[in-house]
Amino acid sequence: MTMTEQTEHIIEINHLVKRFGDNVILNDLTLNVSKGEVVVLIGPSGCGKSTLLRCLNGLEPIQGGSVTLHGEPVEHGKPSLYNVRQKIGMVFQSYDLFPHMTVLKNITLSPLKVQNRSKEEVTEKAMELLKRVGLEDKANSYPSELSGGQKQRVAIVRSLIMNPDIMLLDEITAALDPEMVHEVLNVVLGLADSGTTMMIVTHEMAFAEAVADRIIFLDGGVIVEEGAPAEFFHHPKTERAQRFLKTFTYSR
Repeated sequence: MTMTEQTEHIIEINHLVKRFGDNVILNDLTLNVSKGEVVVLIGPSGCGKSTLLRCLNGLEPIQGGSVTLHGEPVEHGKPSLYNVRQKIGMVFQSYDLFPHMTVLKNITLSPLKVQNRSKEEVTEKAMELLKRVGLEDKANSYPSELSGGQKQRVAIVRSLIMNPDIMLLDEITAALDPEMVHEVLNVVLGLADSGTTMMIVTHEMAFAEAVADRIIFLDGGVIVEEGAPAEFFHHPKTERAQRFLKTFTYSR
């Protein structure tokens, strides 16, 4: 990324507070994501990583602070959320594909119905994206005929075809068998190389180091440490980050 790209913030998070009852999940969290940047969130289970992504997409109400996309508020339950959310792609652990629809119909449904784009343009774009992720020959297959890795790649394409300004990826390999993980991670690496802005939650440490421009280490709802991947993984500054990394069989 150039310095010019880094100055253009896609997402701005200011003093974000998220609680479930009396349980504080995110505590006064401030973070910006720049155009073309890949930010990877890591940390122990329950530290707030996935909840943060849900707040960024307006899926969860927040109890303090603000989230904006290109300066537009992302507010749960507000009428403005519909338009803002069109600019945010989100991929979950579960694929959420319609079982009665072919791969191609799963991908083209939203751009046709929500964005009112032409069928010809959307179909052409869908096939282009399927080719990009190695699934061009699966366009007329049904989800039941696909492997877990193939379903997740379709889910990524379904988000990409909406032309989002940022992609949010939440543990997208967690439900996959180990041998299928690499095919999904390779797709994400390709997106990073093409300049796609992303925030990624993952427990795959080697992948995090390979794909990230910046690592954010969360614990207890706060940012404990952040930095460039090489610096974080090889020279973590905080004792908490050092202990966390020791729990992984992480090859250095």
